[in-house]
Formats: sequence, C-alpha cells, structure tokens
Amino acid sequence: MSQHSADPAPNTVLATVARHRDWWRDAVIYQVYPRSFADSNGDGMGDLEGVRSRLPYLRDLGVDAVWLSPFYASPQADAGYDVADYRAVDPMFGNLLDADALIRGAHELGLRIIVDLVPNHSSDQHEWFKRALAEGPGSPLRERYHFRPGKGDSGELPPNDWESIFGGPAWTRVTEPDGTPGAWYLHLFAPEQPDFNWDHPAVSDEFRSILRFWLDMGVDGFRVDVAHGLVKAEGLPDLGAHDQLKLLGNDVMPFFDQDGVHTIYRQWRTILDEYAGDHIFVAEAWTPTIERTANYVRPDELHQAFNFQYLGTHWDARELRSVIDRTLDAMRPVGAPATWVLSNHDVTRHATRFAHDSALGTQIRLAGDREQGLRRARAATLLMLALPGSAYLYQGEELGLPDVVDLPDEVRQDPAYFRGAGQDGFRDGCRVPLPWTRSGPSYGFGAGGSWLPQPEGWGELSVEAQQGAPGSTLEMYRRALAVRREQPGLGAGDAVEWLRAPEGVLAFRRGEFVCVANTTGESVTTPAYGRVLIASDEVTEANGETKVPADTTVWWTTA
Repeated sequence: MSQHSADPAPNTVLATVARHRDWWRDAVIYQVYPRSFADSNGDGMGDLEGVRSRLPYLRDLGVDAVWLSPFYASPQADAGYDVADYRAVDPMFGNLLDADALIRGAHELGLRIIVDLVPNHSSDQHEWFKRALAEGPGSPLRERYHFRPGKGDSGELPPNDWESIFGGPAWTRVTEPDGTPGAWYLHLFAPEQPDFNWDHPAVSDEFRSILRFWLDMGVDGFRVDVAHGLVKAEGLPDLGAHDQLKLLGNDVMPFFDQDGVHTIYRQWRTILDEYAGDHIFVAEAWTPTIERTANYVRPDELHQAFNFQYLGTHWDARELRSVIDRTLDAMRPVGAPATWVLSNHDVTRHATRFAHDSALGTQIRLAGDREQGLRRARAATLLMLALPGSAYLYQGEELGLPDVVDLPDEVRQDPAYFRGAGQDGFRDGCRVPLPWTRSGPSYGFGAGGSWLPQPEGWGELSVEAQQGAPGSTLEMYRRALAVRREQPGLGAGDAVEWLRAPEGVLAFRRGEFVCVANTTGESVTTPAYGRVLIASDEVTEANGETKVPADTTVWWTTA
C-alpha cells in the first residue's frame, strides 16, 4: 500500500525559488545517493531526513538543483532501482511526510528537486508481478511484463539469446502455482527486475499517474532511468551475438534505443507542460552516438540527456575537443542544452579514473596515482563547468573523493558483482558514505557507522577538514560555482570559440570569458588573457604570459 502524505505542495515552484525560466539550460545539478549522503537516525543507512538536514550545505556549495537516486519502497535488490511501490518511500529512507518536508525545505533554500523515475522495470515484489505469478498462465497481469514460452522440447531454453546487463541470460523461468516449470520473463538487469511491456496500455496509464503523483507533491523534474530501454523490437528477435555488453554503445540493439520510446516521451511531455514552474525530464539514455542521444531532447520530448560520451572520454585534449564539438553540434539543431558529467553512482569516480595514464573504462578496481588523479579531476571539473549547457556533479566529488577500490568482497552489494560476466560489479566503490567530519564512528555520516566501510584517512577529505581551507577541492568548487553564476559567458549558449594553443592544451573563448585546460604532464606557457578568475592549481604570470602547470585549468575574464 502507498503511504499517505500531508496536503500536496502547490503545482508551482515555491515563491522562494527564483523564477528563472528555462533554468535547466545552464543549471548545475547535484546528484544525491540517499543511502550514502547523511544518516539521521543512526542505523548506518542514509535517509531523507539526513538529506534535508544537509540542504544548507548544498545551497552554500552553489548548485541549482538536487537529483535524488531512488528512495521508493523496494526490496533493495539493486539499491532501490527495483521498485515495489512508486508512490511510497521505503522505510529505510523515511516516509512520504519526510519526502514532503525535503521538497519544501529545498524550495525554501532556492533549490529544486529532481527525483529518479524507473519505468523500464519494476521489482519482482511489485503487486502486479506477484499477482502475475500467483494467478499462473493466462493471467492478464502477465501481459504487463514480457512473459514468453521457452524454446526446446519442453520449453527449457530461454525465448531468445538476449543477455542481462548484469551478466547471464536476460530471462528467468518461473515455477507455476502447480509446481511445474513454466514460462520465462524478461529482465535486462537482475532477475528481481522484470521489464515492463510498454505496449500494454495499463503500463502507460500507470506511469502517467505516477508522474502526476510526484508533480502534485511538488517535485521539479524526473531523471528517467534506462530511458532508452522501454520499447523492445517487435517479436523480440535474437541478437545473434554473445558478449553483448561489448556491443552496447556501438549499435542500436533490439532492446535499447528503439524509435518507439519517443512516442512515450511526447505523451509525458504534455503532462509536464500542464504544470506551472518549468519542470524537466532528464534522460539516462545510452545510445551509439551523440546524434541519437539528441533524438531524446527534441522540443516536444525530454529536456536533457546525460552525455555519456563525454563521461567516458580520457583526459586528453584531442579527444575532449572532439566530443565537445560533436555534442554541441548535435544539440544545436534540436535546441537542447548540452550536458556534461564526470561521475555518478554507476561509474568509478573521475579522481580515480584519471589516476591512470591510459583509458581503462568507467569501472576500475585500481587506485592508480592518487595525486595525479586529484590534480586532473580538479582541472577536468573546471573545464566541464566552463562549457555551455548544464553540468552534473556527483556527491563527494567536491571533496575530491577517490573510489574505494579495496572494499572486501564480503561487504559488496552491487548485484552485478555476484552475477559475473556482466558489468564489472565494482559500483560499490563510488557509493561509500560521505565523510562530513574529521572523526567519529562514520566521519559525521551518522551515529551508527555506515552501511559500507569507510577507509582510514576519510576524515582528512571531509567537509570539516576542507571547509575554509585555501586551495582545498571543496573551496575550489564553491568558488567555481560562484564565478559561474557571476559570469554571463558561462553556462548559457551553445558554442565555444576555439583559440590557438600548444599541443595537448584546450583554449576557448566565450564572450569576455576564456578557459585554458592543460592536459599534458608538463607546464605550458599561454597568453595572459586577462584577470584570472580561478585556477585548479597555482599559475604564475609575467610579461603578458601565463605559466600553466601540468594538468591544470585556468579561467580568465577579459572585462
């Protein structure tokens, strides 16, 4: 049963939130992973009240909106991305009154709230799926998922050759109520996450209702999980290949990026546009090209789409310039802002990815050169924040947190880790709870420890240790976000003017603003373009020139 809230918030952003139309075009949005952000009741698990209590920190950091990873009722087979009730808060995070207080509290501080929506699949504990199993063959509830007879003499083989993103076949066979082996159901992720059949009108109706429920609660937008996965190719054809994960991002798959998803999003957009207050949709859409990503943000569909091509780019000037140009060129015809992101809850933190001299992918279990990784991460952040469009930050990156690569196997909870042959399964390393103080049982995360162990020395990276400390990563982020608000050449727009620069250096102008990023391991000399606004490392200027250290980004104003 869904919980009940107090009176819903008005269908407008509260008066204290600045009424900046199209705010999302140049917004800085901060991702909160609730179980790892702040624990209010000492049970070792972060919760909504913990998030609410830390909202002033996010306001002072200078972000525009907060995106919350799922907090819905869930068995937590995949950290809440297996939803049992889309209108309820899981008790580990609180209840709907806590969600209401969080939304209202954010608005009072001038912050917007974006919630995760998981429409590709539900939990196997969702009422629809439980009834579908209990009612057996012929149950109308089975039509809301992808149930199919198996192949082979007795149906002992999966219906097709699709593989789960988490490893193994994308099908699980059910045991019918009479105890016999029965049909198979599709799950592109864990078996506990059966995929919805979006051809069924009841699924469409349900999610339109869910959208209205949370809009009436006062949220300002939705991040759409697996936005590319809702529609499957007609007939669920075999792919004809093994190691299918290697093909993701290179080809349009029969279960991903099908054109039919755009009909769904055009329907959703009409709902969102009924509500005053400039609400948004953000797509998590893994597509083969940036150009296909742009299809999701056409004027009558979603507002933003994550730029995973940028996230996966190594710290290399030539590669970065290429993906920046392709992104801006792809988004300009559809009138959508580019988005830029370096870390999230599914990938190794960029302070660890950049600790390696060669590109090793987005999930790494090697620490690398910590000093180099932090230096490059700081420089990469300033480069990202200088680009036109919207930027996403992942909790803790403003502290320069590395991935925790040496978690004991027995504490890991990423379902992909236990499936094998799928994703590497090391996502727990970026989900270790944040350090707020130098000391204490969980460095200020909560009074009762933390659900994943925090490493020794975590306290020296804490908010308390870095707050007010000159040169700290936290203060660099705060300064950069303040400058971004102050400079009209930052954020808005859809183009950069590239300037001549040494090999391995990116330099561009945006009005009266200039950014230079040195991606090499050596210092370089560039013109002194004006007054330095901020730099990720110390720079020296003399005789109209600037010495930019290795792996350093500098912002100037020519005004």
